[in-house]
This record gives sequence, C-alpha cells and structure tokens, in this order.
Amino acid sequence: MDWGKGILLTIIAFVGFILTLVVISVRQDDIHLVTENYYEKEIKYQDQIDRETSAAGLDREVLLFDSQSKSMVLDLPVGAKGNLQLFRPSDARLDQELALDIQEEGKTTVSLDKLKSGYWKVQLTWTENGTDFYQEKKISL
Repeated sequence: MDWGKGILLTIIAFVGFILTLVVISVRQDDIHLVTENYYEKEIKYQDQIDRETSAAGLDREVLLFDSQSKSMVLDLPVGAKGNLQLFRPSDARLDQELALDIQEEGKTTVSLDKLKSGYWKVQLTWTENGTDFYQEKKISL
C-alpha cells in the first residue's frame, strides 16, 4: 500500500463519517425550541420588561412554591385574569398552560402533583386593574 491509496482511503472514511452524522441529525425529531414564535416574542420584549417591572413594584409576593404540598400558591385579587405556564426546558412535550380567572377572595392553590419530577419554570402573566404583570419562579420537583 502506498501513500496515494492511504490518503484516498482516509478521505473516503472521512466523507462516510460526515454523511453518517448528517443522516443522524436529519432523522432527529426530538428538537425543542423554547418557543415556536421566538421572532415575534423578541419584538415584543419591551412589553415583557414593563410587565416584570410592574410586578416588582407590588407590595406582595404573588407566586409562591410550597415544596411540601408540591403546589403553587397564587396571591391574586378577585377579578384578576391571567395565564400560568408550566415550562419544562428539557422536554417541550411536558409543558402545560392554565388559564386563570380569580372569582373568590383569598389565595389560589394550583397542585403540581401530576408533573414529572425535575426542573421547571413557572411563569405567571396576569392583568389586575388594567395593568399587566409577569412573575417567574424556577422550581425543582
């Protein structure tokens, strides 16, 4: 075997390796984006900053995690409407979204017993007295 054949076999092996990687990456269907419409969300990010600033100005903690009962405790007034998103960064198929419409006085409890254990982001967006708010908690179940 001479140098020419060795170089040729090396190039063929390299091309075969690259083609194998391409085929594996094309067949992969377990890729999850943080959000499907991230361009639109990026354009409206100033609204998100305004919601976070409004929530930081409140005199109460709206979103609390009770680790013993595995539940979220929401301190929202009567008439508040919002959205509670349970976001699993490692698997978008486990994400959940709950609509909120507070009709009763007191704190609202949302059970997280049915969620798979691991790392979660809990994102609460709500409207109270015509003002939009946003608060987020990172929890481990």
